Amino acid sequence: MASIDPARRAAAALLSGVLQERLTLAEQAGELAALAPPDRARAQRIALATLRNLTRADAMLKPHLRKAPPPDLHVLLRLGTVEICALGEAPHGVTDALVTLARSGGQKTEGFAGLINAVLRKIASDTDRWARLDPPALPGWLRGRLMSAYGKVAVMRMEAAHLAGAPTDLSVKAEAETWAAKLGAELLPTGSLRLAQAGQITELPGYATGDWWVQDAAAALPARVLNAQPGEHVLDLCAAPGGKTLQLLAAGARVTALDVSAPRLDRLEENLARCGMRAETVVADALDWTPAAPFDAILLDAPCSATGTIRRHPDLPFVKDASGIKELAALQAALLDRAPGWLKPGGRLVYATCSLLPEEGEAQIAAALSRHPGLRLVPITAPGLDPDWLTETGCLRLRPDFWPDRGGLDGFFIAVLRRDG
Repeated sequence: MASIDPARRAAAALLSGVLQERLTLAEQAGELAALAPPDRARAQRIALATLRNLTRADAMLKPHLRKAPPPDLHVLLRLGTVEICALGEAPHGVTDALVTLARSGGQKTEGFAGLINAVLRKIASDTDRWARLDPPALPGWLRGRLMSAYGKVAVMRMEAAHLAGAPTDLSVKAEAETWAAKLGAELLPTGSLRLAQAGQITELPGYATGDWWVQDAAAALPARVLNAQPGEHVLDLCAAPGGKTLQLLAAGARVTALDVSAPRLDRLEENLARCGMRAETVVADALDWTPAAPFDAILLDAPCSATGTIRRHPDLPFVKDASGIKELAALQAALLDRAPGWLKPGGRLVYATCSLLPEEGEAQIAAALSRHPGLRLVPITAPGLDPDWLTETGCLRLRPDFWPDRGGLDGFFIAVLRRDG
């Protein structure tokens, strides 16, 4: 019997976790822990591609299946279809590997090895149909909200951006042009570096020496917009995993990084150590915590639905629904009520969410301003911003379909508030 491919086996396990147990890929990190780095990277690549292309795979499979297959078999068929059609893998190798995997899967799949062989051979002979399939639509609960906010054409563009996936972006301590040349990266107008091909991140020049860190170009904008000055005391609220803390420190600020999760702050500490930086870290619930002294500025990257990060996290549409949005919105409002009281008079607060939903962005700021007459909205200015990204009130509304010629952006909402005085 042929040996089992560990990367494909892990990818199938990840997909089953997402589709059957509604676990995010991050929650299943243990599935990859025992794999060698190349197998781990390949398993992630296969799982991500399959999730991005799931409904397209189903459209390819439908003519060849008389009834819905059992879940574990369905995962293998979808995985094989995407490897052949989207990733360009050799059909014979994919088919043989998945037949072997099915035979090792016990009663759930071992009796379907012949079916997998027959169906994937038919898929391989019909790959021209793949290119004509539309990008997968967002789930109804999210698509309807986004259609109301942005219109049908914009939503279809976002869905195309989700299918395309996300490149790897970096933020650098300093000398962005120099590091762009060393890494063969594009220096984006906003100051981030975008890698043409990432490869093994930890092996790239500058990783071990802490000269840069991975951070989507959109996620880097809240700290750029805050524009911390040398010597300012800045609170990074909901700080983990630490990209924004590193940016603030690189700008010369003195930073207090607060997060409710101790394990996530441990990851922040690891990033600080690699980059040779120091910040005060605090494990606390922001709704219970009180600082010893007011801050010059606060960066509030609030917990949210993360609907702006689907191009990077294609598992989210399968594990989330609308049920948690009201609770998240209430938490965001509570944080917006509490944090401004920690500012010095004249201090500024940047509010950001990686959400596409107006109720987590524009509506939150409008409501906060109505509750707090001592706050005012400051129109955003920062190098490299496209004027089309600005709302009528001067906030930033980023979408995954922006910069289509450069590889897109995560969806974000960013606003700057200033305390009177």
